[in-house]
Order: sequence, then structure tokens, then C-alpha cells
Amino acid sequence: MTVQVNKTAAAIDGVVLDAPIFDPHAFRLNDEQAGIIALARQLGQAVFAGRAAAYDRDAKFPTENYRDLHRSGLLGIAIPKKHGGLGADYQTYALAAAEIGRYCGATALTWNMHVCSTLWSGPLADDLDMDTAARDEHEQRRAVHYKRIVDAGAVYSQPFSEGGAAAAGGVAFGTEAKPVKGGWIVNGKKIFASLAGHADYYGVLCTEIAEGEKASRRNTLYLALPARTDGISVVGDWDPLGMRGTVSRTLLFKDVFVPDDAALMPRGVYFQAAMRWPHMFLTLSPTYMGLAQAAYDFTVRYLRGEMPGTPAVKRRMYPTKQIAVAQMQIKLEQIKAIWFQAVTEARANPTKEQVLRAYAAQYSVMEGANEIATLAIRTCGGQAMLKSLPLERIYRDSRCGSLMLPWTAELCLDRIGREALYETGETDD
Repeated sequence: MTVQVNKTAAAIDGVVLDAPIFDPHAFRLNDEQAGIIALARQLGQAVFAGRAAAYDRDAKFPTENYRDLHRSGLLGIAIPKKHGGLGADYQTYALAAAEIGRYCGATALTWNMHVCSTLWSGPLADDLDMDTAARDEHEQRRAVHYKRIVDAGAVYSQPFSEGGAAAAGGVAFGTEAKPVKGGWIVNGKKIFASLAGHADYYGVLCTEIAEGEKASRRNTLYLALPARTDGISVVGDWDPLGMRGTVSRTLLFKDVFVPDDAALMPRGVYFQAAMRWPHMFLTLSPTYMGLAQAAYDFTVRYLRGEMPGTPAVKRRMYPTKQIAVAQMQIKLEQIKAIWFQAVTEARANPTKEQVLRAYAAQYSVMEGANEIATLAIRTCGGQAMLKSLPLERIYRDSRCGSLMLPWTAELCLDRIGREALYETGETDD
């Protein structure tokens, strides 16, 4: 059961802290996990929540939040401890990211793009097959990237989309890397590139193509391009419906030289990950898990007359309001249950059932967050639509989730239906 948001046993800087989305005792989290997740919640509520409206209004990147993420150690949440990070596993990161998303969706969503560079090259890559030479080389290379993050607060992004089927895994990426002496020459374009113009390194997925070869998904490279490298440009405006603080402008790469040591994964490992570690594509969902909780939190506070910036008027005594809150509670608990299970069982070589559950969790969170936000506005009434209150922003941010590749809501439905009815290799011929 969701704990009432006004009841908590802790406070920081005079702020009474919300109860965690996932109670450590009820969800069987260990003390180390609980500490990392609590740190994210404290930072989100005490610091990020107060800045979120300005980032949204001005479509401004949350640079200040990233300085705080670095100071707190959360910029290196998934970096192994031996490299100076917090050493969080997939589940711990997902739960911490949900807490950040609860208070600032744009910060959580962009933080995910950064964390994936360390999650994918760290604990995820450790589960994959590499020969001794490749693993030794990978260990040396990722240590360089991790040191930049831990010591200097370097921010990595993960530009993914190109406007076609590549981001959904249907074809090879159109951004190409031509092998040359000492590295590659990269050419291409990425759209909806979160952190564009604000990251220190762009973790670009591209297709390695030697002279005379055809593009193949098997030859996908994951390269960290320094943002200030000649040939990289950021173009276009950013004035979207929601997630305005992500500043997801278009990135262009024109004859960009990238050295060998820029690889975030060895050759062939990204394709192996995409085939064997499908939960790697579920990491956008924690932000929306947090937004779902935020919409519920707002409604309870508002109806109890406890929402800052509004008159202390109680509206909780009306049956219609009580029924609506009950519906929101049920939807929230359904989302939490399937999503927690999916992020808990994330691993290499999941079963068919686990993959189908991951798709179902993605769909449930991305659609359910906006359903709860929609019901919250309807239940709270006209004042809830004011931009001076966070629910209007929560609604807009939550509306965008089901559109995000590689697992859009439509793709999840398509894959669930097809994969439930067909075994691998089966046809109707």
C-alpha cells in the first residue's frame, strides 16, 4: 500500500521528506540500496523540486542539478566501487531514478542518458561474452571514462534516435563510423538528442562500415565523442510540449575523428547486449514511474488542503473525490507491482516470460503515468491547471513517455502480441 505522502520519519534542511515510492522493508531492499535511493529522494525533494518549474518554463537544461548529482556521488551511481562510484546494480539505479523523476522529470530523463553510459559499459557489459584481450581492453578504456565522471563531473549523453527504424532495432544506425588509422571518422545525425549542447561527451551509437561493406546492426559501435570535437554541431530549436528541460536538440557529425580509446564497448558487444540484455531498453521508464507517483502525491495533498501555494481548503470529504483517489491508488499499485518485478529480474538471457513482462511494464508505466495525471487534473479541478502548480507540468511530461523509442507503446503492444503467439522461427506457412 502507498504510504500517505505527509507521513515520514525524516527531514533535511527543514523539508519534511516524503515516504519512498518503494518502502525498503516491504520490497526487501538491503541497507545499501535503501541509502542510495534515499539520497536520490532527498536531493530530488529538497533541491530539484524547487528548480523544476524554471527549467520547464525556459526550456533550460538543469546544469545546477548536475553539479549536485556530482557532489552527491549520484553522477557515478552505476560506476563500480573500485573505480570510485557507488556500484549500484540495475534495480537500485531504476528505483533511485524513479525518485528523481518524482520531483523533476527532465533531470531524471537526462540523468538516465548519462547513467546508461556507465550502466551499459559496467555491470551490463560484465554479463556479456568477451575474450580475455577484449575484456582487458574494455576495462582499461572504461576506467578512463569513469575517472572523468567521478573526478571532474563529466556528463555523458546518449543520442539514439535518427528519425527512422534504427532506434527501434529494425535496421542499422544511419550514423556511420569509417575505420581509419587510430580510430574512426564519424558522419551522421541524431535527433531528440537529450543534453545536446550541455554534455561533455556524446555516447553515439553508430554503424562501423569498412570500404565496400554493407551496413549491419551487428557492426554497431558505441563511441564517446568529446562535445568540443571539430565537426560536431548542435542545431535547431527546442520548444516541445513536455520534458522541456532535456534540451533535446539535433546533433550533426561531419567528418568527426574519434580515437580508438573512445569506445564505450568493444566491437560486437552492443549488438550482443541488444540481443541478450533487452532490459537495457527499459531504463527510460523510471522517470515515468516517478511522475505517476508525483501525480498521486499532488492529488492527496491538494484534497487534504496541504498543497503549498494554494488555500488550505479541504476537499477530501466529497465521495466523488474519494472514488477518484481510490482509482488512482489502484492504478499506481498496479504499475508499481509490474514495474518493480521487471526491473528486479533484469539480467542477461531472460526468459520469454520475463521479456514479455518487461514490455508490459514499459507500456503500463508510460501510459499509466499520464492516465493518473489526467485523473489528477480532473479530480483536483481548475486550479490544478495553473502553471504555478506542478501538476500541469507533470501532466505534460507524462504525456511524452509512450512516444519514446526504442520501446514506444505501440511497439510494446506489437511485440507482446506477436511474441506471445509465435515461438522463435515459427511461421504460418
